[in-house]
Amino acid sequence: MTTAGSRPFIAAMQVTLDGYSLGSDGNADWVDSWADGLALLPRVDAFVLGAGMFPGYELFWTAIREDPAAVAEWLGRDPYPREIEYAQVAAETPHLVLSTTLRDATWPTARIVRDLDELRAFKAQPGGPVYVVGGARLVRTLIDDALLDELRLSVHPVAVGAGAPLLSGITRRQDLELIDSERTTTGRVNLTYRVTAPRPDHVQ
Repeated sequence: MTTAGSRPFIAAMQVTLDGYSLGSDGNADWVDSWADGLALLPRVDAFVLGAGMFPGYELFWTAIREDPAAVAEWLGRDPYPREIEYAQVAAETPHLVLSTTLRDATWPTARIVRDLDELRAFKAQPGGPVYVVGGARLVRTLIDDALLDELRLSVHPVAVGAGAPLLSGITRRQDLELIDSERTTTGRVNLTYRVTAPRPDHVQ
């Protein structure tokens, strides 16, 4: 959790109404753009990602940054202006990738961190908010280790019934405090939760 002078870690995730971050086929076709997560946050000083998500993330946003027109065939449409903006902002912002297996990254501002202690030390430094991009496994890990301060959800009006539940697998009960909600014109609901410190009787 945030202490005086430390950086708040904020996750922004897009989920279905029944709580899935991915469908049973491993996709999330209800998401209009992965750039929308950044719009849920204040200006950030850094991004944090997990090893499973980073290779695809690096490939996708590098392509949009270097040749947006070439990505149109891949997407089935031209990249949105907010996606081009995301790629530019991300290229200028430090990325910390939690991994014990990745050896290097071509993303211009990325560095590999090997364990949660490195993230904890980074969090303890003075600075602005940090965007926890994901994936869901990283979000659960940060909740379990009391490193996540806020969870911001964009809840899409679709139920898929099966897939990858966002919070399935956390190792202890976690109470969340709803501090903001917003209904959008697209039918999505944006929810902001503060991740509270676990009560002693819930710690395992």
